[in-house]
Amino acid sequence: MSNPITIEDIAAALGVSKTTVSRAISGKGRIGEATRTRVLEYIEKNNYRPNVVAKGLAQRRTYNIAVVWPGDYIIEDLPFFQKCLVGMSEVTSGYGYDIIVSVVAGDDISSLKRIIENRKVDGVILTRTLVDDKPADYLLESGVPFVAIGDSLNEQIITVDNDIFDACRELTSIIIGKGHTKLALIGGSSNHMVTRNRYGGFVAAFEKAGKKVDESLIFLDQGNEQKLIEIVKHLVAEKVDGVICMDDKLAGHVIGICRYSNIKIPRDIKLASFCNSNTLENAAVSVTSLNFDDRNLGAVATRMLMELIDGESVKSRKLKNYEVIMKESTK
Repeated sequence: MSNPITIEDIAAALGVSKTTVSRAISGKGRIGEATRTRVLEYIEKNNYRPNVVAKGLAQRRTYNIAVVWPGDYIIEDLPFFQKCLVGMSEVTSGYGYDIIVSVVAGDDISSLKRIIENRKVDGVILTRTLVDDKPADYLLESGVPFVAIGDSLNEQIITVDNDIFDACRELTSIIIGKGHTKLALIGGSSNHMVTRNRYGGFVAAFEKAGKKVDESLIFLDQGNEQKLIEIVKHLVAEKVDGVICMDDKLAGHVIGICRYSNIKIPRDIKLASFCNSNTLENAAVSVTSLNFDDRNLGAVATRMLMELIDGESVKSRKLKNYEVIMKESTK
């Protein structure tokens, strides 16, 4: 055949119904194993110029992967997901694969289940890991190949991530080395593994310096702007040396609060962020922060997934490609 075969072509050539061919291809419905084998062998034998669909039928692959985005993402999260997705797309195109984006909102993983149970993908990439990680637990139970971006408490899950712990430890150590030891830490959800790693890096920097963290200056599960106003005013009154925010969204809020309250950065309070983005690049004051290669992170995660799909042995990885950017906010 010089043209891609169709279900009608297969049915006519083998003297069976289109329904029988569909069942043989999908693996669903009642059909004898001998008939299923005949159909798949015919596809493989006659598919001289395989398109993606025909190739997938012959090899029982969909040539799709799913990328799971959290449904609670905010505008500040988009650059991370977009850069990861660009890196993923660059790799999948080389394998002849396409990407299906699945949005998981909270504990509702119904959309992910639908994709897996309907056999729409050959593998999955999770873009966020959690302490109580229902999507990862479900994928592990389903047996579908998957890679998670971020650390996991479950050693069975194959993960890849930037070395968040070391990066946060290094940035905090630099600030402590400048003599700023009374530092506050403001972070997001404690159910996010990235929050856990950022906190760990912060604490490790104090331990390395022989200092003790003041737990009364740690504020996790933050996001409400009114609450942040109270926290910032409290920290200024306590005469802390500085504030480290776990992400650019929180740092942006702190900058806005300081500007509105006539609190000068860095004169009245130092500020740093464990995550950089366009939000901070365009801020009124340049902010000391961490840069990560999110595009490369997405690409590495996808290559690992492709190896898993091909049946290869894959181990979790930690990427060291980060950069500490010292700017005006911590002078």
